Amino acid sequence: MNGAPELAGQLAALLQAQGRMLATAESCTGGMVSAACTDLAGSSNWFERGFVTYSNEAKTELLGVDAALITRHGAVSEEVARAMAAGALVHSRAQVAVVVTGVAGPTGGSAAKPVGTVWFGFALPGRLVSEVRRFEGGRAAVRGATVEHALRRLLQLLQEPEAPEAPEAPQEAG
Repeated sequence: MNGAPELAGQLAALLQAQGRMLATAESCTGGMVSAACTDLAGSSNWFERGFVTYSNEAKTELLGVDAALITRHGAVSEEVARAMAAGALVHSRAQVAVVVTGVAGPTGGSAAKPVGTVWFGFALPGRLVSEVRRFEGGRAAVRGATVEHALRRLLQLLQEPEAPEAPEAPQEAG
């Protein structure tokens, strides 16, 4: 996690410049993304809150993720990552959220979701982005790589131009 402090610093500057607050929701990292953010002095200016939703019940109770969604797709899935990201915004005052749910190991993997599989969700104004990554190494390596990717990718997404809102359809005169 050598790059996390620098990435968190860049994220802090960007969020403050944009006037936005961040929420995190984490499963496999157990709060490490939040810790990387709040290690910075003054993080209360841009970090709103972090949810550690390690259990399926926590995902349901704290973020409003439908238990049936978890049953159908598993906690480590695109559907759950997206629901967690949306839920983090609903249950906070943040405008931006980053979430992670994955298999850090050394056990818990399967053929479909081997150890190192991590789904990410990013809720940004007007869009919800999800992606999967597979990281190599032991538990510490997977968790560290997850934190760095979460911060790096959120920075990239926040720097992309926002999609313009669709113009309203003309209304017919009645």
